[in-house]
Amino acid sequence: MQYTVSASVFLAIIIFVRLRRRTESRSRVDETLTVLSAATFGILIATTPLGQAVLHLVGVAADATH
Repeated sequence: MQYTVSASVFLAIIIFVRLRRRTESRSRVDETLTVLSAATFGILIATTPLGQAVLHLVGVAADATH
């Protein structure tokens, strides 16, 4: 049996672990790395059906606020 791991799932796990840490102990470089990994995750997930669904929901929410 062979398992595959998606890069976006792996990156989501890393972001989840990094965000669970206390904010007082973060350095500026650590915060920058978290932001860059979150932006990369957003780019990776944007082309998936889940990303398209999130985009649609955000669009509906934005239209409802106008």
